[in-house]
Amino acid sequence: MRAAQVTRFGDPSVLVTTDLPDPVPAPGEVLIDVAYADTIFVETQIRSGWGGDYFPVTPPYVPGGGVSGVVSALGPDVPEEWLGRRVTSFVTGAYADRAVAAASALTPVPDALDLLDAAALVHDGVTSTGLLELTAAAETDRVLILGASGGMGTLLVQLAHARGARVVGVARGEAKLALVRDLGADAVVDATSPDWPALARHALGGPDGAADVVLDGVGGQLGATAFPLTANGGRFSAHGAPSGGFAALDPTEAKRRDITLFGIGDVQFTPTDLSRLTAQAFGEAAAGRLRAVVGEVFSLEEAGEAHAAIEGRGSVGKVVLKVRSTA
Repeated sequence: MRAAQVTRFGDPSVLVTTDLPDPVPAPGEVLIDVAYADTIFVETQIRSGWGGDYFPVTPPYVPGGGVSGVVSALGPDVPEEWLGRRVTSFVTGAYADRAVAAASALTPVPDALDLLDAAALVHDGVTSTGLLELTAAAETDRVLILGASGGMGTLLVQLAHARGARVVGVARGEAKLALVRDLGADAVVDATSPDWPALARHALGGPDGAADVVLDGVGGQLGATAFPLTANGGRFSAHGAPSGGFAALDPTEAKRRDITLFGIGDVQFTPTDLSRLTAQAFGEAAAGRLRAVVGEVFSLEEAGEAHAAIEGRGSVGKVVLKVRSTA
């Protein structure tokens, strides 16, 4: 099979396309002919050598954890009904034209949803749907979303808006802010503005200018600066680290103000929840109520360029790898 492999930790040039042995499905597994591979920011960080405490991998390895495609072969004990089905799954080594997955981990892709959008929802659809459930965002809440123009942020904006919350999106630059507005944000704030916290307070409104829910997909200083914008009794999710680290928050101050803190560990879902949340996101997308924003599509041979685009932060929405033709 063809695969993009990280040959050593380093810059995007360490991603090299190579031939590897075809995987063989074991009992209870299927072989997927991969159409698209999802990409997420943390994969670029792992490739650079960051995050060994969280993600212990050793080069050479094939990155990526989510695919969409068609089941082309069955391992022993797998029902015949899976053969030929359009599916998504979490896998080990998604940047390849074939992948094996447990049949129990497969999610059928609805006929009304194409495989490109399905791939874009594999990780971010699950996490965004789970985050709104975890933080119990409701129509009476004011929700502040950091990184609102990214793959997950664009979904969070739509999902929070659909719940009736007042949504304020934080992003960088007019093009990204325009997209966030178009997706349903009630107000947008440019993170490059030195007085963005004051602008966010004004946009959030209410007597205290604070957010009942803060969804931090950026981390670092931006996340730390957003923490004081959380209302007493509110919820703060520090699940993102594309800035180079998760937001450093003071648990003592959070306790004093009765703020519930969530972190990356809170969005590590059980297999049952993964299946449920994936199906829920696919259902919303198939019905036209949730739009996966795909900014750029690269070929498997361009995996290094895809990582460079992600790191450059110029892309809006998701970056996805097209691995093989879906015709």
